[in-house]
Formats: sequence, structure tokens, C-alpha cells
Amino acid sequence: MPKYNKLVRDHIPDLIKITGKNPVVRTLGEEEYAAALRRKLREETSEYIKADNNRDAVKELADVLEVVHALASLQGITTEELEDVRANKEKERGGFHDRVYLVEVNNEAQVK
Repeated sequence: MPKYNKLVRDHIPDLIKITGKNPVVRTLGEEEYAAALRRKLREETSEYIKADNNRDAVKELADVLEVVHALASLQGITTEELEDVRANKEKERGGFHDRVYLVEVNNEAQVK
């Protein structure tokens, strides 16, 4: 029997049962859940990076977003509150729309 030992979406055990197999699951405590979500974020991010077409990349981004939403909830904030934090940070520091790539910072002040 394959061992997975990883966090899965809520309906995965039911989908496994439909195939005639018997999933063995347990509910994680809060600390275990937080650690599992962090591992899941790395897993999903890695899958996004490895995606070789736009369709798969979008699906992996959706998985990343689902994990981010769960992490936000674990931090005690709603996805709306997280979006507010993101929007404020974008307002203060900008986003990534302009594709700015910082090469270096010289020690000398710019003279005008």
C-alpha cells in the first residue's frame, strides 16, 4: 500500500473511496497543520514552476492560492483582509507589473 503522508484536499478521501480503495486518514492538530500547509505551499509552488504549459500552470496557481487561503485562515485573517494587506503593500512599494529587475545599488549618492 503506497504511503503519502501529506496534506490533501478535503474531498480526496471520498474520491479515493469511489475507486474501491480504502484511504487511511487522520486529522492534524494545529501545529502539525501549520507545518503541513507550509510543506504543501512548497509542493504546489514547485509544481507550478515545473508546469510546461499555460493550462497546467494556471491549475497549479489555483492550488497555490488555495493553500495561501488556508494559511491566511490559520493566521486568523480572511482572504479579503489578506488582499487588503497585499493591495496596501502594492500601493506603498509597487507591484511587479513593470518587470523591474534590480541589478545592483551603488554606494555613491546620485548627484543632480
